[in-house]
Amino acid sequence: MGALPEYAAAAETLGGELARRGVRLVYGGGDVGTMGILARAVLASGGTVTGVIPRKLYELVDHVELTELVIAADMHERKSRMYDFADAFLALPGGIGTLDELFEAWTWRGIGYHDKPVGILDVAGYYRPLLGFLRTMVDQGFLGKEHLEDLVVDDDASSLLDRLAAHQPLASHKHPERSKPRGASA
Repeated sequence: MGALPEYAAAAETLGGELARRGVRLVYGGGDVGTMGILARAVLASGGTVTGVIPRKLYELVDHVELTELVIAADMHERKSRMYDFADAFLALPGGIGTLDELFEAWTWRGIGYHDKPVGILDVAGYYRPLLGFLRTMVDQGFLGKEHLEDLVVDDDASSLLDRLAAHQPLASHKHPERSKPRGASA
């Protein structure tokens, strides 16, 4: 659940807002942490929730009574199914699994595997250090400024959902000139 009560409150608020807008929640299928709170809040507000969980986790964790629960063979299938179901990706404060899924969805958008928007709900400044590091990556030439600007970040659930709904696909870009021809070795 995290150390601050604001995390749970934000998950509840987001859940109510998703249900109010008629947006189906697709998430990892468990009953723990802010994602469990989010799923229960969507359902309590009359919304629909699809959980996608790998068999191994299904056997280890409790589950919310969802609209739909899909049991995947493994994490790779889970992510693939979640990405197929989703129209956008949104990260709440979370752990390494959250970061894994956030960065994969964002990377896939940048490469062009999908054009679905990717966002962060920055509750109580949780993601501020990460966003600072991402700016360092831009400054040091490891991340294009347009990619960082493509990540939708907001501290208000309603505003974030509005911005995700209006977000445009990342404009295609060319790689900067390389100092060595393609295929050259060092």
